[in-house]
Amino acid sequence: MAKSFPGAVSNAELVTKVTGYLRRYNYDSSTLVAFSLCSDEVNRPLEEVFYGGYGEHFNMGGLAGFPFAGVTGFGAMASHIPDGGSCLLVYGPHVGVDSDGRVGKVDRKGKNKSGSCCGSAVAASKYITAVYQGNAEKVSAPTDAVDAQQNYVSSALLPYGERVATAVDPMIELPFATFEPIDAMMERIVKKGASKVAGDGK
Repeated sequence: MAKSFPGAVSNAELVTKVTGYLRRYNYDSSTLVAFSLCSDEVNRPLEEVFYGGYGEHFNMGGLAGFPFAGVTGFGAMASHIPDGGSCLLVYGPHVGVDSDGRVGKVDRKGKNKSGSCCGSAVAASKYITAVYQGNAEKVSAPTDAVDAQQNYVSSALLPYGERVATAVDPMIELPFATFEPIDAMMERIVKKGASKVAGDGK
């Protein structure tokens, strides 16, 4: 972990830093946390640590951490913020490191072998690499809702095909590449929905 992701901190350390920093801006029990993390159960412990400081949260995320709740979801979340309170957005992709130190894998309870993590991003990376190498065609926009999120993740990562495919370790590069379209999407959502945060809320 330290070699692949220098500066990484534990969930508890992250929450301590965040709450300490935001206290000066009056983020307290009146804060509503909105998460946009992948559906993968490995992300729930981070949410649970945030519960200690801020209580229940609003979920905006879907596969790979993309904020699929969109502007409508942000508006709904904003309307749930306690009077005089603010919102804290916690978002981004995730990546596993298994007990053998393999990035892009994670040991799961009851499984004999480690599995992909983030599975959605790894699946998308295989697709974008194949497109970059000329071994697959670009897929069109989803017409069926049963796998629309994964289709979107794959499409959003297409511009990063070369970057991921040519990286020294694609699995280390993948979460950094995945963060960029997630961040851009969240920026657009906040820009369109920030007026929904009432009063002096931030």
